[in-house]
Amino acid sequence: MEEESTSNATVESNTSDRIKLNVGGKLFETTLSTIRSGGPDSLLFALSNRFSNDPNPVFIDRDPEIFSVLLSLLRTSHLPSTALRFSKQELADEANFYGIDSHLKAATSPPPFSGIDASIVATVRPASEGFPSTFTAADNGSVWIAHGGQLSSYDWNLIHAATVRTHLDDIKSICRVWPEIAAVGTASDAGLHFYNFSGSRHVGSIHWSDPTDPRIFKARVNAITASENSVFASFDCSHRENCILEVDKAKIQIVSQLGRQSGNQAKHMVPMKLTWIQSTGVLVGSAVTGGAFGYSGYIRLWDPRSGEVVWETHEPGASGRSSRFGDSFSAIEVDVEKMLLFKLCSKSGDLAMADMRRLGDDPWVYLKEKNPSLWTDGGDGRYKRW
Repeated sequence: MEEESTSNATVESNTSDRIKLNVGGKLFETTLSTIRSGGPDSLLFALSNRFSNDPNPVFIDRDPEIFSVLLSLLRTSHLPSTALRFSKQELADEANFYGIDSHLKAATSPPPFSGIDASIVATVRPASEGFPSTFTAADNGSVWIAHGGQLSSYDWNLIHAATVRTHLDDIKSICRVWPEIAAVGTASDAGLHFYNFSGSRHVGSIHWSDPTDPRIFKARVNAITASENSVFASFDCSHRENCILEVDKAKIQIVSQLGRQSGNQAKHMVPMKLTWIQSTGVLVGSAVTGGAFGYSGYIRLWDPRSGEVVWETHEPGASGRSSRFGDSFSAIEVDVEKMLLFKLCSKSGDLAMADMRRLGDDPWVYLKEKNPSLWTDGGDGRYKRW
């Protein structure tokens, strides 16, 4: 008798962990742990709390075939082969309805980048006139692309969401200021301009001017980045005067001016790339130019609170190993999360890294290629990258 009672209790326990759903007239039975794996903010998690005292299946008026795909996704963290019957948009819409879009993103994202094994996963071709000139991507996977004088928005699934026509001819720089507002600049028209995707409208412009210097006229934007409260844009004029303007994001008003400089020397060029380091409140600016005598350029770190340069390096012209004995950098990149600077040497092809928390006279660590097939004997006993 006691053994039978224990058996019944086990059956009841197993049954109580199940839930029945009626999706579009088709019955599904699964476990609470499966549908709750969508997360506490998902619709399925909320519906799972209704089953205890209600013998009737929970009814959801949606497509049962797509729900079957998403249920399989929750069970295995992978999309079944039946997912190929539906478009990306159909799957994305249903996943968004159930609140499990993050699971769909994870399942459809390409594998981690693996050097020379990388391959094209998808291609975006704006349907309007103009070739793509620049783009920016958000943490949620959405992409904004400038093509000609237009801005097109694509969601994380690379599905077209909206297009805004601007008054500019050819956009060269773009930055996401707010979730629906872009700051853009061009080499052919003066000023920094703000456009709202949701309203498809121009919301404001900023121009660099100086009442004491009439030469500051029709300054163009070369690079843009944004912090939590500000937008930073580098401006230059035809007579080689340049600066970085800090703009209040909410008011679209100039707050301060950083790093004004003039002249034709490489170390006085307008910053062609700007990056904001949120964790330290530092602005990174860089510029590189190439010519008959090789490459030259600089990297600078500004503290906007004081307006001062807190660290900089010039190449060529730097002393010691930092210039790689004339092997100046041809490209520069910043890893914001890990707070690292990278430079690519123009002659050897070496990649150097510097920790922004430990910058000094010579902070660079040079990385060596581990694949022997990419190296060749230069004839002097030294191996150089092919």
